Amino acid sequence: MGASLTYPSDSDLRRLLRFEPDSGAIWLGERRMVLLHTAALAALRQDLIHSVGKEHARRLLTRMGYACGFHDAGFAAKTRGSKGLDDMFMVGPQLHMLEGAARVTPVRMEIDADAGEFLGEFRWDDSWEAHAHRLAFGIAEEPACWTLLGYASGYTSAFMGRLILFKETRCAACGDSHCHIVGRPIDQWPDGDAHRHYFEDDSLLEKMEALNQQVEALKTSLAPRVSGGMLVGQSPSFARAHDLLRRAAATQVTVLLTGETGVGKERFAHALHELSDRAEKPFVAVNCAALPAELIEAELFGVEKGAFTGAHATRSGRFERADGGTLFLDEVGELPLPAQAKLLRVLQEGEIERLGAESHRKVNVRLVAATNVDLEKAVERGTFRKDLLYRLNVYPICIPPLRDRPADIEPLARHLLARFAAVHHKRVAGFGDRAIQALVHHPWPGNVRELENLIERGVILASQGGMVEVEHLFPNHPDTAHDEIDAQGRLARHEPTGDDSLCEQIIESGTPIAELESRVLALAVDRHGGNLSAAARHLGLTRAQLAYRLKRAAAGVDPAQEGAT
Repeated sequence: MGASLTYPSDSDLRRLLRFEPDSGAIWLGERRMVLLHTAALAALRQDLIHSVGKEHARRLLTRMGYACGFHDAGFAAKTRGSKGLDDMFMVGPQLHMLEGAARVTPVRMEIDADAGEFLGEFRWDDSWEAHAHRLAFGIAEEPACWTLLGYASGYTSAFMGRLILFKETRCAACGDSHCHIVGRPIDQWPDGDAHRHYFEDDSLLEKMEALNQQVEALKTSLAPRVSGGMLVGQSPSFARAHDLLRRAAATQVTVLLTGETGVGKERFAHALHELSDRAEKPFVAVNCAALPAELIEAELFGVEKGAFTGAHATRSGRFERADGGTLFLDEVGELPLPAQAKLLRVLQEGEIERLGAESHRKVNVRLVAATNVDLEKAVERGTFRKDLLYRLNVYPICIPPLRDRPADIEPLARHLLARFAAVHHKRVAGFGDRAIQALVHHPWPGNVRELENLIERGVILASQGGMVEVEHLFPNHPDTAHDEIDAQGRLARHEPTGDDSLCEQIIESGTPIAELESRVLALAVDRHGGNLSAAARHLGLTRAQLAYRLKRAAAGVDPAQEGAT
């Protein structure tokens, strides 16, 4: 079909460009941007040509532009998904102008999305790249807007779902008054194969990256069964805790893990077990807070048949099941005092006594305990034995909360992304820039457990092959005050309100106000089962006002015209 050669309003695109001076960030939608001097870009371009040669510099700059255009294509459906194909495509040329590349004028455009056919011609005026090339090297013999051509090819290729090659038929770097570009599928160019190497390396890298992500995801999905879960982190506080863990692994010392809820105490215990010489033996975990007080001794130490009502069979306890390996007691501060006394005996004598038994059984168990409460204060309150605290507190390791290790948030999030992508058979391209910023600045009251939940939700909500964006992680992520570009190209302060997005949707829909009011009134009455009084209260009206408006809507009277007649 032939596309319209006029641009729709770019107000929707200007709203994507946000300046947040308080955070030091500029955003285009969910992607972080930077303002660069064209003089700096020109100097980098010149250095590339001198250092690696013209052909290799062209390939690098084309690929850079291709990546920019490819990413910008994602805004077409997001901003104009409800519009026609023509308006959707024009997002690319309009963004290219908004980003300062050149003034783009459409000359000819034919798009057949079903057949994958594309033919486009555009005029570029004031190309920054043509100007930079002429300034550095004089009049060129060949077109030189490599970055801009890469952008056009990347955007259109992503939009069409096949490789579209743009070439310059005129270029201001060659002395022409303006640049003129033509784009069509690469296999429709007689010399298309000679240009494939500008793009195929990217495709190969993307395939390699995709395969690498699959391998990492597979290793990650197997890690919990093979190595008890990987510990990810490089921050100083995490490194200190991990170093203490590594040193303890080579010994038989009892370890007490402390830290807030959700910091990963069980993962640390798993890692300690896997690093020790007990790795081939069982690892048994018990959450003391989850067991009823009257059953906890039977669970830990076992029970003989007939020991109490309901004990119909002899059953071994967790200590016996962990014999030769490691027993992890989580929330050890929740143990009742009688169970604490028996636990103390196990630590002192290395033997247990089943409920109802008349003899002791030797066990060889490495004990790792964990708590998120202050055991010394529990001793003062009389809810925890002092002698047991001394036995458990031989080798304490304090695991830092996630908010104290901000440098670990992004690598940990990427690790979890690969893990959950494998679990849910989802291919995701990574995190959006705003998503990463939101993760880094979140206070993390739930620590690593909260991060796991958010990443899993993000993987599920993200589109196949797409990015995990901030709205997938934080559905109620608040908008912030920022500057936008107004119609005159000036920065204008935007103070967000909760109704902004609703109002924008109403305006974009093009629905007349009279029709909107009629729909709202009818919906309110329907939701309240025809009860006009209840519907009126919901809408903040009196019953008489609602009845009048319903009557007016039924008669087809436009409220906007009523006062003028």
